[in-house]
Amino acid sequence: MTTIVWFRADLRISDNPALVWAIARGAPVVPVFVLDDHWPDPWQPGGAARWWLHHSLRALDAALREYGNRLVLRCGPADRVIPELAAETDATAVAWNRLYEGWARERDSRIKQTLKEAGITAASFQDRVLHEPWVPKTGGGAPYKVFSPFWKALLKLGAPAEPQPAPEHIPTGPAVRGDDLDSWGLHPTRPDWSGGLHATWTPGEAGAQARLHAFLDGALAQYPELRNRPDRAGTSAMSPHLRWGEISPAQLWHATQHRMMEDACHDAGMTFLRELGWRDFSYHLLYWWPDLADVTWKPAFRAFPWREDGDGYRAWARGQTGYPIVDAGMRELYATGWMHNRVRMIVGSFLVKDLLIPWQWGETWFWDTLVDADPATNAASWQWVAGCGADAAPYFRIFNPVTQGQKFDPGGAYVRRWVPEIAALPDRYLHAPWTAPASVLAHAGITLGTSYPEPLVDHKAARKRALDAFETIKGGA
Repeated sequence: MTTIVWFRADLRISDNPALVWAIARGAPVVPVFVLDDHWPDPWQPGGAARWWLHHSLRALDAALREYGNRLVLRCGPADRVIPELAAETDATAVAWNRLYEGWARERDSRIKQTLKEAGITAASFQDRVLHEPWVPKTGGGAPYKVFSPFWKALLKLGAPAEPQPAPEHIPTGPAVRGDDLDSWGLHPTRPDWSGGLHATWTPGEAGAQARLHAFLDGALAQYPELRNRPDRAGTSAMSPHLRWGEISPAQLWHATQHRMMEDACHDAGMTFLRELGWRDFSYHLLYWWPDLADVTWKPAFRAFPWREDGDGYRAWARGQTGYPIVDAGMRELYATGWMHNRVRMIVGSFLVKDLLIPWQWGETWFWDTLVDADPATNAASWQWVAGCGADAAPYFRIFNPVTQGQKFDPGGAYVRRWVPEIAALPDRYLHAPWTAPASVLAHAGITLGTSYPEPLVDHKAARKRALDAFETIKGGA
């Protein structure tokens, strides 16, 4: 009567619907995680995501061992591994929480059919979103293409179900062979470049809860004012924990609502919850448009005259564009596996509009370097920045990296942290070093083009070039 619980992007014990259902059956439970490296591109986890996965799996296994159970690790195509494990353990049921990528839905359907043919119950549950992506629909029954009406529809559906607490017990299943986590090579070696990630993050359910409570006790009350300031700790930084399911969106929603009532911070809380709504909207788009990650959503933009500028792309990726706020963001990303959301918009706009480099190139770099690289939000957000996605920023909105830096990093603390070679510049020149007099540059020990690069492009000229390019598709944009 064994029940297999197949962990995927839900690496936690509390409020885990598949685990709750399995325990309720009263049978022994075999928890398993399958490293399915047969995922199709572009869904293979990137380097930073694999680092996070390594530590999150270790934390989940430790949590299960406190119940006298353990996490079984298997590697291979899941549509082979799961039925084989079911046969090996004489399982009568397999439970998992749903994923929404097109390839994952197709694979899970095949697995369900295989299990059904073997007389094994297959049960799947909602977990990854506040509401299933197929539920919110327009009055005409179509999927939403604009966020604001989607958000209103989501609110009308009401709050998600109250989260389930951690179980009191998890029945131990039969002894099962599993892989050694270290043998999977998820953690980088030769070299181990993850020092900045270790210093920044604590993967796992306990780390997620600690970060949530720090946010609720601190930045939430000022969230609307501080969330755009990379120089301040004004965001939740919950995205990697959400991406790996170390906390559920329902847990985050209800914890925020409870704090809103306790501290009378309704407006701040709703601003934060709206960000969860954007995440649901991204999954809504991914569900209805499964090729969101690599196909431009607005057909007219498929004729856009992008430039395949390898040198510009490499300078952007290394944080060597000559625009300090852009370079600070790209260096923060490489060092910590994360980037402030406002800065993500700035660096994204610079890549696709100042440099006219395809948004897919930026999406690919983020996928490899972000610990929170999420299949829905990464694609939806890049298409939004490029102006070619659903509810996208107007294509003619081109962020000025100098004024963005001056507005959102006014004292220069963010730039000085990540671009230390220009830290000695006075504030008035920090976000545009090329405007500083030669004497000021010399006093700060800066030689443009040597110690810090000249601007990769002139923003004013690049903006005009972008607007001219947009004119070529204006009729269909």
